[in-house]
Amino acid sequence: MVYIGTSRKTDDTINKAEYLTLKFGNRHGLVTGATGTGKTVTLQVLAEGFSNAGVPVFCADVKGDLSGVGAIGEPKDFLLKRAQEIGLEPYDFQEFPVIFWDLYGEKGHRVRTTMSEMGPLLLSRLMNATDAQEGVLNIAFKIADENGLPLLDLKDLQALLTYMGENAGELSNKFGFISKASVGSIQRELLILEQQGAEHFFGEPALKVSDIMRTTNDGRGAISVLAADKLMMNPRLYGTFLLWLLSELFEELPEVGDPDKPKLVFFFDEAHLLFNDAPKVLVERVEQVVRLIRSKGVGVYFVTQNPLDVPETVLAQLGNRLQHALRAYTPREQKAVKTAAETFHQNPAFDCATVITQLGTGEALVSTLEGKGAPSMVERTLIRPPASRVGPLTEAERAAVIKVSPVAGLYDEDFDRESAYEILAARAKKAAEAAAAQQQAEEAAAQDTGGSRWTLPGFGNDEPAAPGKPSKPRSSGYQRETVAEAAMKTVARTVASSLGRALVRGILGSLKR
Repeated sequence: MVYIGTSRKTDDTINKAEYLTLKFGNRHGLVTGATGTGKTVTLQVLAEGFSNAGVPVFCADVKGDLSGVGAIGEPKDFLLKRAQEIGLEPYDFQEFPVIFWDLYGEKGHRVRTTMSEMGPLLLSRLMNATDAQEGVLNIAFKIADENGLPLLDLKDLQALLTYMGENAGELSNKFGFISKASVGSIQRELLILEQQGAEHFFGEPALKVSDIMRTTNDGRGAISVLAADKLMMNPRLYGTFLLWLLSELFEELPEVGDPDKPKLVFFFDEAHLLFNDAPKVLVERVEQVVRLIRSKGVGVYFVTQNPLDVPETVLAQLGNRLQHALRAYTPREQKAVKTAAETFHQNPAFDCATVITQLGTGEALVSTLEGKGAPSMVERTLIRPPASRVGPLTEAERAAVIKVSPVAGLYDEDFDRESAYEILAARAKKAAEAAAAQQQAEEAAAQDTGGSRWTLPGFGNDEPAAPGKPSKPRSSGYQRETVAEAAMKTVARTVASSLGRALVRGILGSLKR
């Protein structure tokens, strides 16, 4: 069991300890509250509890504070006071096994995926694509999947889109209408993504989900911490990355039913960034993944300021709830307080809607699943103080942790193998050389005949040529295609006719292994 804190009665007397039962850890959860109410420390406490129970944890460090979980705690006055208030004896300090990750490779190991692994649905979300653009992206991935064209990085997709634009007519006959305007718009969006730093995310070696599910020799679960302070400058990339990682877990992990404890706990911080302006189809897919991934042994915990940030269909899947203080100054905030209060198994000792606005820092309304999976009666709870450091690591401390990491050296160097860019370039070059050779052969054959031309009487040109002047060939209205056009059409026919090698994609469009 994961010790969360100790509840107290309305007269401030201590009541009982509040736990999250490991058996129900994969039934997902929600941590909400206004800025400064203690959500980050609560996340840290939960991560520590799961780690000590042998459960790997993945979480995003939006403000940099969570990195302190990798250092032993310090006996500060406010921590000791809280431990005394809740009767936590002994209050032991410890450090936890941490693996730092960073899309930019500055504060942790590089995190990458390939275009092929992400798939068209999530890429469309990342690019905020229109329906027409999403259709073109789906065709691009279908062509790549069927024809062994690995889409690893941005230049691979750019090369494929260029090819599609130049051969839109021929490809449209097979795959449906391909608008050159849509292709051009997607190419411009890719340039914007590149300027925003997305090129750091796409490439190889791609992250293996097994590396965020490690345990130590002493049986503790590793806590993977993603440095997200810089990533938050591009919130759409942040939300899409975490959603991609969730889909990878869903597609790769086997069914385990209801294990005694989760295989992994995934904290989705700033969860509103995932659902803001999300199309209905994406929300439906997220709800489906959240509903089904618990049978893979994965618990998903959404962390956000307002419970209204999470759609009702997803909210209904979250069994463990920790509600920090909310303010009720505006109509929307008042609605959020009412919504949060109504989701709890009510406690007759107090009114939830009133208490939510009165909670202090580090205090929350807590309701977890118990017994046969029913939610416990909500309790006003003082969250226990963390055992690790409250606050960030120094750069030297972080570097020391990264140096001895179990994945040191696995992801730190880029690897650019042959992919769609190189394959399409090689095919175009080969086709161009073949077309050029054919043209040279035809010119040589014409020279060997001395430039003479056979004519038939009565077909419009049977007059002899003037002496010393070569006869001019008759125009038929057909213009010979250029070498480049012939090359690209050869490539188009090759790609359009190669079937039977299609890859299989899952619910969110990521590749199935």
